[in-house]
Amino acid sequence: MKFKFTIKENHIFILATILLIVMLYGYGSLSFTGFFSTQVFFNLFIDNAYLIIIATGMAFVIITGGIDLSVGAFVAFISMVSAALLEQGFNAYVVIFFMLLIGILFGAFQGFLISRYDIHPWIVTLAGMFLARGASFLISTDSIVITNTIFSNLSRAKIPIIGNSYLSIGAIIAIIVVICSIFIAKYTKFGRNVYAVGGNANSAKLMGLPVQRTTILVYIFSGFCSALGGFVFTLYMLSGYGLHLMGMEMDAIAACVIGGILLTGGFGYLIGPTLGALSMGIIQAIIMFQGTLSSWWTKIAVGFLLFIFILLQRLVVMNRRRRLSIGNKNNPEVQKDTTVIHDREMNA
Repeated sequence: MKFKFTIKENHIFILATILLIVMLYGYGSLSFTGFFSTQVFFNLFIDNAYLIIIATGMAFVIITGGIDLSVGAFVAFISMVSAALLEQGFNAYVVIFFMLLIGILFGAFQGFLISRYDIHPWIVTLAGMFLARGASFLISTDSIVITNTIFSNLSRAKIPIIGNSYLSIGAIIAIIVVICSIFIAKYTKFGRNVYAVGGNANSAKLMGLPVQRTTILVYIFSGFCSALGGFVFTLYMLSGYGLHLMGMEMDAIAACVIGGILLTGGFGYLIGPTLGALSMGIIQAIIMFQGTLSSWWTKIAVGFLLFIFILLQRLVVMNRRRRLSIGNKNNPEVQKDTTVIHDREMNA
């Protein structure tokens, strides 16, 4: 009996990322004492909870063929707004609600401009990045330390998992966001519309799908995730500062790419950004355990991984197009229909 092992093309990216995580974690475990422990593994979620949340929101945007460059600056803005309001004596839960509301409104505004006026997402979100970063410094040019009791208690809270190992509130929130996002992408009409718009927006319009509404909702979700990630990051740092997370939007994009989200849109699994963020977290942990390397080696390693995964994405896309082209040539009916459509376009 012969056993044939095949890997589906759609699973290549996720399997490659999982293999990367296993290799990196295995290297760290073999090289450093104490690396192979449940708490070190859980610390990856604790330290990268905000990035997991933001990258998950970014994934929806990228799947539609868009991009959101404002997420890093918006997190800094959220941290400044929350710190300033708490300093003025506002109730902590009111501040949390207000932060999330700002995120939803900010995302809706960007999504409306992109979909209504057909402006490229790079331009709109770049403007949003400068707007959020500049508004942060209007509140204060200095760092604002958060001394609110509720925020301090939430920051110190530990949820026991296995033995003495624990997760933070932020890590639990990140896991919930990922689970909900996977459900939305796979089992809801909105999730199917997101992939359809990313695959081909014009075809989605011809099919009667709400392309404009889907685009706005995607940026609303990204804005909500940015605000929620900002709340988690504020708990993590217990401070607000306009220079927080400079360039973090690139980390979110990198997590998506390493996690198998196609930058051209239309494809990607929502677990991917989490795996990408964990890969980056393991690299950072290895450098910390090593003790002598600069933290900038994390950026170098991530850049190297991006080259590899972008090349892998390109190879898969080229192979898919080649097989589609061969299939069309072997099918006279498809070839005939394609010729008719081409002639109509030329006559038009």
